[in-house]
Amino acid sequence: MAIVFVLVAVLVLGAFGALHWYAWRRLVRDTTRGPGLARRVGTGVFIAGPVLLFAAFAAERGGAPFWLQQTLGWPGFMWLALALYLLLALLAGEVVRPLVRRLAERRAGAAVPVVAPSEVRKPEPVPAGAGEPEQVAPETVTEPSVPAAVDSVPAAADPSRRLFVSRVVGGAVAAAAVGTVGYGTYGVVRGPRIKRVTVPLAKLPRAAHGFRIAVVSDIHLGPMLGRGFAQKVVDTINSTQPDLIAVVGDLVDGSVKDLGPAAAPLADLKARHGSFFVTGNHEYFSGAEQWVEKVRDLGLTPLENDRTELPYLDLAGVNDVAGEDEGQGPDFKKALADRDTSRTVVLLAHQPVQIHDAIDYGVDLQLSGHTHGGQLWPMNYVAQAANPTLAGLERYGDTQLYVSRGAGAWGPPVRVGAPSDITVVELASRKA
Repeated sequence: MAIVFVLVAVLVLGAFGALHWYAWRRLVRDTTRGPGLARRVGTGVFIAGPVLLFAAFAAERGGAPFWLQQTLGWPGFMWLALALYLLLALLAGEVVRPLVRRLAERRAGAAVPVVAPSEVRKPEPVPAGAGEPEQVAPETVTEPSVPAAVDSVPAAADPSRRLFVSRVVGGAVAAAAVGTVGYGTYGVVRGPRIKRVTVPLAKLPRAAHGFRIAVVSDIHLGPMLGRGFAQKVVDTINSTQPDLIAVVGDLVDGSVKDLGPAAAPLADLKARHGSFFVTGNHEYFSGAEQWVEKVRDLGLTPLENDRTELPYLDLAGVNDVAGEDEGQGPDFKKALADRDTSRTVVLLAHQPVQIHDAIDYGVDLQLSGHTHGGQLWPMNYVAQAANPTLAGLERYGDTQLYVSRGAGAWGPPVRVGAPSDITVVELASRKA
């Protein structure tokens, strides 16, 4: 296994290096005139970017001092997003490059003057009259107008034309990538938007018609998204005036020691029937037991393979599958067995893949997160292949599954094509 891991790591690093070399070649080497200051700066950027990225990963996974994680996190993880969209834009640039080249050639061709053959008068002696000086009669001689000079213009201009094309395409590529990442970052740091979904449930009593659950997942408090972001999430949830709040995992990326102050605003969550929490996979990277106790201190009720009876419905929660490595995996039997099956049951489970067990236990509605909706297009296609539902509401037999795109972001605080959300799920009784 160790050999396989090393081989995979070498292949990944090789591909990563090759992609960076390709981007450097197109954006730095092809757009600069020799080894000047511009090329040195551009080369430095393409070396520093991946170095900071790997350093940020190592600092986060290795438990480095929190200040160091913050220092490395922003430039390192932002480079990951920027490199992705530079590569995609460069591939698109290869398609338009021939068109730009042809346009440049036409423009250059129109600018070169066409030199017609010139008429030159060459003097020729003629017979002189008596006492008169010798006269010279004009004779028209046609001479070619240096065709070699005309032919040499395109050849001389060709390196400049190639530089012009590379700069036009490279500039467009850089602008597209920076603009995409900038807008995606703004979409995260401004805070999630509210999304509303109505879910009809067959067994829900008429008295519970309109019961509202605020679902938030994947907040990912960490070195880049801190207390200010948590406050935005809390304010947005409270503005919906929900009956119940469900925090369905991946609250944090770090220890209680480092992120306890960042999570403090969660104590201000307000809902008539309380706030509930289940673990996500990132809690098990961050000290799940400590975080369960922390959220309990903040006023949330952890549902660790547990169930609580509320007026008109049961609310259950299971641990994330990542807890299996620590002997704390999901236990559907413990959470859902021996209940009154005539009552509606809503299950909180971080990962959509847990829907298969939910079906077996007759769950009416499962609320999940985990996918981020793909977070960075085109990674949504990868996330869709790995999950039964990428985002939104889908039905699996008698069980419905709702997947939130999440409020925050993992890695780079950037979202493209997958806007963050806090979803208000309004339950509807078919008896109403």
